[in-house]
Amino acid sequence: MPRLTFICHDGASHEVQGEVGRSVMNAAIDNLVPGIDADCGGECACATCHVYVDEAWLDKVGTPDEAEDAMLDLNPERAPNSRLSCQIPVTDALDGFRARVPEFQM
Repeated sequence: MPRLTFICHDGASHEVQGEVGRSVMNAAIDNLVPGIDADCGGECACATCHVYVDEAWLDKVGTPDEAEDAMLDLNPERAPNSRLSCQIPVTDALDGFRARVPEFQM
């Protein structure tokens, strides 16, 4: 199972294992990573699973599709490396993945 690391706004690091075929958000929720709310359950409808993907991983996770891009546009904290973790599928290629969790979800 790929290892995924979430860095919270306070610097606390949470390394979890993600199940291939599920989302990065599922791995965070299943392991109680603080700051990932996932209010819509992964339907790309709320943006409460927002993360900042470390630059080294941007090519591996790809770019947001139109629906995700629209949801991210609603977030005033959006950055060039912002993604909704519900839209990032866990693959073996994500072993070592790192993302920062914002202090607040919108």
